[in-house]
Amino acid sequence: MRRVQYGDDRDPQTIDTVMQGWLRDHGYESQVGSGSLVARWPEIVGETLADHVVPEAVRETADGRELVLRADSTAWATQVRLLIPTIHGRIRSLLGAGVVDRIRVSGPVPPARNPGPRRVPGRGPRDTYG
Repeated sequence: MRRVQYGDDRDPQTIDTVMQGWLRDHGYESQVGSGSLVARWPEIVGETLADHVVPEAVRETADGRELVLRADSTAWATQVRLLIPTIHGRIRSLLGAGVVDRIRVSGPVPPARNPGPRRVPGRGPRDTYG
């Protein structure tokens, strides 16, 4: 008697294959990819770049998923803007397509100005000099 071999989902599968299928079928694949992107950021861009540029958020926009990066200086922000195609290619090769559609780079955030408790609202005396 000859055995029939089935090539369908009745065959035993690894847990990795089952989980990837479940995530894909339920629409969670891109969210898991976003978390993996943050966790694997030094591997994606290298240790030196990862020390100065960090992923701040992955947002859903009208154009797709946008990765927002925060640089610790304007020089690093400029450098990363030049490397966007390379970074996007590394993300696609390591994490798969569809994790990120666009990359936006922001420079450092200035410190918050806290005026203090004895502040008078409105224009001050030095506001009239031009």
